[in-house]
Amino acid sequence: MSRRIKSALALLAGNAIGLLLATLLLAGFSIRPLSFIIVVIVFTLVQVVAEPLILKLGEKRAPALKGGIALVVTFVGLLATDLITSGLTVGGISNLLAATLLVWLGALIASVVLPIYVFKELRAPKT
Repeated sequence: MSRRIKSALALLAGNAIGLLLATLLLAGFSIRPLSFIIVVIVFTLVQVVAEPLILKLGEKRAPALKGGIALVVTFVGLLATDLITSGLTVGGISNLLAATLLVWLGALIASVVLPIYVFKELRAPKT
């Protein structure tokens, strides 16, 4: 399996873990079981598309935002996924903000742990 495919799978797995974490810990935040895979894929695609755009806007308009780009991208991803799919229910602005932190944290932990135990080839530097 190529490095690019493994990176994509690791990103999908990290986002799935983060979304599950938010589903388990937040009342009102839910993902229908049959829609889970679609929600994860849509959320990941929105993030992949939004990240370079938000990064570019952040560099030009708010350089201090650069450190929080991942949180902003997660927020935008959750908001867009909620609007696009019917399988995700955020349950209000407070849940959206809390879910942003939980999904970001879950994905961050997964991005550290998965290369160590599952995708060992992702630990090696790119050549």
